[in-house]
Amino acid sequence: MAAQPTGSVPAKRIVVLISGSGSNLQALIDAIELGAINGQIVAVISNKPDVYGLTRAANAGIPSIVIDHRQFDGREPFEAELSKAINQLAPDLIVLAGFMRILNSEFVQPYEGKMLNIHPSLLPKYKGLQTHKRALENGDKEHGVSVHFVTAELDGGPVIAQRIVKVEDSDTEQSLQQKVQRQEHQLYPEVVARFCNERLSYQDGIAYLDDKPIQ
Repeated sequence: MAAQPTGSVPAKRIVVLISGSGSNLQALIDAIELGAINGQIVAVISNKPDVYGLTRAANAGIPSIVIDHRQFDGREPFEAELSKAINQLAPDLIVLAGFMRILNSEFVQPYEGKMLNIHPSLLPKYKGLQTHKRALENGDKEHGVSVHFVTAELDGGPVIAQRIVKVEDSDTEQSLQQKVQRQEHQLYPEVVARFCNERLSYQDGIAYLDDKPIQ
């Protein structure tokens, strides 16, 4: 069920890209059902078949599409098919929710300003993988999660919002991941809600909230 439009702002069409269990997808589904997001997930696209995120979509009555990257001869033909599917859905917002594919700049460029990603570190720290392990190995006292606009640079688009978690001496990779995920499931719906209410925007490589640059 889509949330009711907020004032004169029309409800936004959202496409969510996943590769796995879809816990952030579920957080978005729940927020939309509660009316906290002025939008509707019109489709979930996965680059892997048989992942639990597809079950979450089915349980919520959301159409899903599988575009298995392993069925393509390289990144470019996969991304061409992915772009075709996205464009047919005409989304206002594309949300990467555990989508574990590095995307070419040619793919990203047409969607700059309307594609979001969530990353389990306090960017610009720890771009890429194994963020929890790297934070522990470096003896960090703080770790966290960032939501950012997607640009051609890996995990390098302008940061919109972050949440910090404290790193305890007793933390393991698993316990730290669980702490960070709890924050992810709160932060991502909040940021998506801001976008859907047209409070969040992107221009010339800078993220804006309520027309003010986000520092």
